[in-house]
Amino acid sequence: MVLLLVAALAGGQLFERLKMPRVIGEIAGGIVLGPTVLGAIAPEAHKSLFAAFPAQGALLTAFYWFGLVLLMFTAGFKVQTDGGGGAGRIVTALVVGTLMIPFALGYAGASLFADTQLGDPFAFKLVMGIAAAVTSIPVISRIFLDLGLMGTPFARNVIGAATIQDLILWTILAVATAVQHGEAANAAGIGRVVVITLGFVVASLFFAPAVVRALRHRVIGKFNEAPFTGYTMLLCLVFVAVASLLNVNIVFAALVAGLVMARFPSRHLAPVKQHIADIAIWFFVPIYFALVGQRLNLVHEFDVGLTALFICLSTTIKLVSCTFAARTAERDWGRALDYGVAMNTRGGPGIVLASVSHAAGIIDGRMFTALVLASILTSFATGLWLRWRLVRDPKVFGGLVGAPAE
Repeated sequence: MVLLLVAALAGGQLFERLKMPRVIGEIAGGIVLGPTVLGAIAPEAHKSLFAAFPAQGALLTAFYWFGLVLLMFTAGFKVQTDGGGGAGRIVTALVVGTLMIPFALGYAGASLFADTQLGDPFAFKLVMGIAAAVTSIPVISRIFLDLGLMGTPFARNVIGAATIQDLILWTILAVATAVQHGEAANAAGIGRVVVITLGFVVASLFFAPAVVRALRHRVIGKFNEAPFTGYTMLLCLVFVAVASLLNVNIVFAALVAGLVMARFPSRHLAPVKQHIADIAIWFFVPIYFALVGQRLNLVHEFDVGLTALFICLSTTIKLVSCTFAARTAERDWGRALDYGVAMNTRGGPGIVLASVSHAAGIIDGRMFTALVLASILTSFATGLWLRWRLVRDPKVFGGLVGAPAE
């Protein structure tokens, strides 16, 4: 644990100084400790570190999943804070261009990668559709913050579209994992999973806030920040536990729990959310990303042709469909391409998709590696593109919210 956290924090710090997404450095730290580097150079040392006793794998897996849950929880309640929303017409166009078209083409083209399928064919097609469409809210938000773009209409439109898109895609992933686990073997079963998942979302977003308010006033109303932090964590785990009982994907449940917390913009809860985000982002999430890197085996599970084909096809589909969609919303070609590049940032959610689908037995190690590398490279490319655009013209993305449209 010490080595994983040191490697993740050091890698993140290094990449941040190089003006690159921190998550890439955290994964790189894990790659150094994994079979790709340490395992290849000193296999016995790698084995003594990560296979020292029988229960070690289960222990690390527990940290892996807890970090993943906290990543999605904090992503959910930071959506509102970091500027979700946007102009209706462009957001609608972006959702069509970056969700519907890429998902449909990814689903239809799943047969190109059929040799990486381990589980149910339908679940595999759903995962490939999601992989072609996913956008990272945390990574693109961080890029916008680093470049001073978060307050611009451009950033609000991207995050607003990505929020709608990811809610739909996580619902689809819940269906995919249910199908893989035999809980939706036919059309009726799939319909039941969809209804339960949507019911969980509706109950969470529309009824849970009232319950939380009542509990806060009657039970925990007099507590200070420290107990509130504990109760907020309890809320997250309650959502995850209920989702587990209902066979709803627990990663999706953590995101929904975060969205419920975003419904409480109270100044008293703001420091509580920040405490949880700090603990997650600086401890559990780096360990999660380091473990993702540690599980990557670029020596034996890196298929160059497969990875290149997936990245090229999925990126081309998303760039073209999103650019044309933005163009239909009366954006010029340059701005439309900016939207395409920004929405192609897969970052954390792309890695989460790889983690969940691999853990569920839907994809093999080669596709897991391809999805993680696609997430890293697209995040890197977006940061470079937007920085280059700003260097050429500091006012290219317009002013802050309330200024004239971009």
